[in-house]
Amino acid sequence: MRVLITRPEREATALATALSQRGHVPVIAPLFRLDILHPPGDFAGALAACQAVLLTSANGARALAEASEQRSKPVFAVGDTTAATAEGLGFTAVTSASGDSAALAELVGQRLDPKSGPLVHVSGADVAGEITPEGFEVRRFTLYEAREADALPDSARAALQARALDAATFFSPRASALFARLVTAAGLADACRIVSAVAISPAAAQPLAPLPFKATIAAARPTRQAVLDEIDRLPLPSVQGPETMSDTPPSSPPPPVVQVRRGLGVFGAFVTGLVAAVIVLAGAVVSLPYWPQEARTLWRGPPMTAPAPAPTPVLDTAALEAAKKELTSRLDDLERRVRAAATTAAQADRPHVADPALAELRGRIEALESKPASAPAPATPNAEVDKDLAPLKAEIATLRAALQSLDGTVAGQKDAIDKIRQAASASGADEQKAVAAARASAVIGIAARLSAALESGLPFAADLNLLAPLIQIDGKGGDAKLTELSAALKPLAEKGVDSRATLAAEFPAVAKAALADDLADDSFGERLLGKLRGLVSLRRVGADVQGDSVEAKLARAEAALDGGDLAKAVDLVKSLPAPASRATSSWLARAEAHLAAQRMIDQIAAHAVSLLGAAR
Repeated sequence: MRVLITRPEREATALATALSQRGHVPVIAPLFRLDILHPPGDFAGALAACQAVLLTSANGARALAEASEQRSKPVFAVGDTTAATAEGLGFTAVTSASGDSAALAELVGQRLDPKSGPLVHVSGADVAGEITPEGFEVRRFTLYEAREADALPDSARAALQARALDAATFFSPRASALFARLVTAAGLADACRIVSAVAISPAAAQPLAPLPFKATIAAARPTRQAVLDEIDRLPLPSVQGPETMSDTPPSSPPPPVVQVRRGLGVFGAFVTGLVAAVIVLAGAVVSLPYWPQEARTLWRGPPMTAPAPAPTPVLDTAALEAAKKELTSRLDDLERRVRAAATTAAQADRPHVADPALAELRGRIEALESKPASAPAPATPNAEVDKDLAPLKAEIATLRAALQSLDGTVAGQKDAIDKIRQAASASGADEQKAVAAARASAVIGIAARLSAALESGLPFAADLNLLAPLIQIDGKGGDAKLTELSAALKPLAEKGVDSRATLAAEFPAVAKAALADDLADDSFGERLLGKLRGLVSLRRVGADVQGDSVEAKLARAEAALDGGDLAKAVDLVKSLPAPASRATSSWLARAEAHLAAQRMIDQIAAHAVSLLGAAR
């Protein structure tokens, strides 16, 4: 059939290709010209802050690609065509709603969280409606404009005048309304009587009602594929009945309908080739364990090196020294306060030296107490003498009370001094614990750095040297445990040891050589077999290979390496018989060096954890 396409030129070309593959003849008559607009100033910031981008057309995907080079932001497309266009432009995370705007809003509500940030909707100047998922903040940016044609395109005008169209496609209400207006203005509305209109949705079909189309059909789903399916279901022009001229007499039976069977076509050939490629690839993957090692290496590519470990935080020695100085200053201040309080107490114990007034009081008391003894005792009671002595006795009692009060004050000062000393002692203990805890935490951090360096296969002498100042912090002559472990690690730290990944990557070649050595003996046939085994290794692999043969142990050792258990692999290799030891000796020595270094680093970490527990 001859199908009119009213889409913009870029989309019209893609649709024309799809129609041609189905055996139809496309007639391109764009009703719009697409203009990409310059993005507003706040678009870049909004795009960076949003959690996803909404696209309601393929033109929106192209406009977004023009406006920004960012391709990793999640994209939610209204349909499959829009999603395919976005993926073709390089966007890496594209999800299709395979429907209309309502389906897109529902998909966003299911996949995203409103609390994770706003959404950006890239659209044209004219939109059918806003995309407003419940609870989300949506910012719409107009990045393109479809400008309407002033008159009906010449291709559409000529096809309508020649009655050469069988169907016409419409992909938006705006396109339908513009086509109806331009056709009516050109006086070609009557030419639509033999044309079937196929719209992408009921909304797009509604503006076509004033035109006398043979049939107006809305696609079952708002997708390009659904429109193509509706076109395929239209009756072919040769069997349209009353509109067709025929020279066959009415009484004669109609000629039999000839069913034309198409070949595979481009799409069928593509699918057939894809299935064949999948079958070949599956066969290659199934037979991969039986390939030669060289071929397996070419297939898998070079072994991946372990990623560089993330830097592990270590103790800031400058901060530690500053903390020590501050703690020492506080201790010195407490000592000065204790000495001052002790001096005050000592002075209180000697009031005749520190307080002249107190000494005068004591002298007056002694003088008064000695006065009656020096005066001659009266022979007879004398009331006047008693009267004179009464004030003196009262003064003596008052002075004695004052002395007792002073003694109580001195005792209180001594208690306060004792409390100050106890507080100073407790504060010093807490500060010592804090220093010990900081030291233990630093050792734990260094142990983590050493472990990461070990897995990278690089020398780690610089990381090991960080332990030296922490070993000497201990005031009792140094930490003997850390000293011993640091000295034992030093020979391995200078050159480093092979990483676990390197040992695992080299093991297949070692296993092949070990198996060949085990099978070879003094006979010519066995030596030849051993040489062949050295070139092409067909051996079983996997953790489920049972038995005590060299092949079984090598298979279990390789499976243990793949699972990260280097110690188990080493134990299995060490249990191999003597003929296989020549091929495995070098690998075994390097693997044991790795395990030894790992054990010592683990002991450093365990010792640091025990120090941290003791400090708390």
